[in-house]
Amino acid sequence: MAQASDTVSVDLRVAYRHDVHKLRGRQHGSGCDELFDVPVNESVPMQADRDAALLSRPDGEPEQTVANHASPARLSLLTGSVLETGAVPVQDTSITPLVDGSPEELHAAWLTSETASLVNESVFLPYSSLKYHVLLVAGLLDAYRAGHVFDDLFLVVEPTTDVPPRDADRVVRQQAALDADTVIPHRTILWTEAMTMRLTASPDGSAAWLGPAPAESFADVWSRVSGSPVDRDTVWWRHVDAQLRRIRSWSTALQYIEDAVAGETRGTVGVDA
Repeated sequence: MAQASDTVSVDLRVAYRHDVHKLRGRQHGSGCDELFDVPVNESVPMQADRDAALLSRPDGEPEQTVANHASPARLSLLTGSVLETGAVPVQDTSITPLVDGSPEELHAAWLTSETASLVNESVFLPYSSLKYHVLLVAGLLDAYRAGHVFDDLFLVVEPTTDVPPRDADRVVRQQAALDADTVIPHRTILWTEAMTMRLTASPDGSAAWLGPAPAESFADVWSRVSGSPVDRDTVWWRHVDAQLRRIRSWSTALQYIEDAVAGETRGTVGVDA
C-alpha cells in the first residue's frame, strides 16, 4: 500500500466538474467542454466515477424505475415528491461556485450545496442524488491517488462537533465547511447536525469496511458500523436507522440522511414521513 508521499498527481477539481451537464439538464454527449472559463465534463481518472456510480446504481443498461418521472429533478425519498425548488436546469449563478475554485473550495461547496441536492444522479433513478455521487467520486479519487484501492477503504461515521450552519447563505456555509475541524477535504462525504461520514483507509471510532468491490451496498455497510454514531434513543432516530438498513444506493441513502436530519432539526419530519 502506498504512503501519503507516494500520492499521484491528480487535479481533484475534475471530480467536482465532471457532471456539470446534469446540473444544466443535459446528456453527457451534449455537455460543453468549458463553462465559466474552466474545463468541465472531463473523464475522471482511476475509474473513480465508474466505482462511485456502481455504489448507487446497477451496472448495465438502465431502466426507468419510477413511472411518469424521467426528469433530472430529484424525487424526495421522504415525501415521494419533486422538491418544491427542484428547477432543472439550475441557474448558472448557482453552478459557478460548484466548478470555480480550489479543490478544497469545491469540496466545501458541494458538501454544503442546496442546489446540487435538487438533481438526481440518473433520470432512471430519481431518488438518487447528484450531490452525493460527486462527493463519492471525489472521495474515491482522493483515496486512489494516495495509492489505496477500493477494498482498503472504510466508512467512518462520527457525531458532528462543528455543526453546519442551517439556513445561512451559500458563502457562509462553504466557509464553515472550510473552517470545520470535522470536515476532511475530499474524504468527508456527509456533514449534518447529527453526524459526519468520511472515507478512509485508516479507520477509527465507528467504522465499517466498504467491501471487496463497489456495489449498491449502503444498507450492508451501515449495518456493520460499529457502535452508535448518534446518541439519540428516539423514535425519529430508530425510524431513520431502520430506513438506512434497507436503502442500497449510496447517493440515495446519503441524501435521505441530509433530508431527514434537516427535517428533524426544523421539526417538520415525523416518523411517518
